[in-house]
Amino acid sequence: MNTSRNIPGFVYKLMLLAATIIWGIAFVVMKDAVDVLPPAQLIGVRFFLTGLLMAAVFHRSLRGTLNGPCLRAGLVLALVTFLAFWVQTIGLADTTPGKNAFLTATYCVIVPFLLWIVARKRPTFANVGAAVLCIAGIGLVSMTAGSFRLEFGDLMTLLCAVFFAAQIIAISHYAQQFNVLALTVYQFLFGGLMGLVLGGLTEPAPTLAVLTPDFAFNLFYLVVFASGLCYLFQNVGLAHVAPAQGSLLLSLESVFGVLASVLLYGEVVTGRMMLGFVLIFAAILISELAPTLKAKLLEQKRQTETTYDPEEECAPVG
Repeated sequence: MNTSRNIPGFVYKLMLLAATIIWGIAFVVMKDAVDVLPPAQLIGVRFFLTGLLMAAVFHRSLRGTLNGPCLRAGLVLALVTFLAFWVQTIGLADTTPGKNAFLTATYCVIVPFLLWIVARKRPTFANVGAAVLCIAGIGLVSMTAGSFRLEFGDLMTLLCAVFFAAQIIAISHYAQQFNVLALTVYQFLFGGLMGLVLGGLTEPAPTLAVLTPDFAFNLFYLVVFASGLCYLFQNVGLAHVAPAQGSLLLSLESVFGVLASVLLYGEVVTGRMMLGFVLIFAAILISELAPTLKAKLLEQKRQTETTYDPEEECAPVG
């Protein structure tokens, strides 16, 4: 039985908004957690526990997906997702949660240019304009006055945005061929194993002293809320909300990331940084909304050309 018809449309929008708020706070939570557990191990534990949780909840979606093609697709998604979060977490250790949130969100602007490389699909004028705004915003956020040098944490965060853009393209490709929920489960499980293996080989082993109540709460928040619940809210919400509205709501993640950083982490946002945030957010909106606006204009033009009859305009009156 389909119960979605009994749920008002604004509830799905609230689900997307709730996901962005949870993700925004997650930047501060990750900042605290990475001070306790090294990046690869932290991502490994977070992803693997999330994968186990999602496998338990969506076990029916896994039936018939334990085959080579689906597992390979999950492995590819796991690789780009792990690299994105791992590099982001490395950057977060050397920058503020607010800057990390906004610089990560530049993946929206990067996607069209990455598609140009892998699919020979040329960026539009709006994409180029968004990129120019985004670069200006990055300069204001990341570069100190009189200097053209990016800080290490900000540079790593920008690199993670490239991997997030690759993740978006990979998901859109594989989602047409395989069960999305199954892909998501394998994405987290394989990504978690990558983190645990890499962390075990390259990072110092954690001690029992790190298992404090505060760290346990942070890990619980990241696994249950920032990963499991948010992915559920996002998938269900986007299925019932128009793409333009959904993209606009999800883009608020960076805004909530800054608010959480100011309120919970004590980050000081200067006027220069705020102007940079505004430019980056404007670039994100252009990248997200321009394709939808163009499609609407083309549809209106098509309908006008279909219904317009020049003889009617010249027809005699009366």
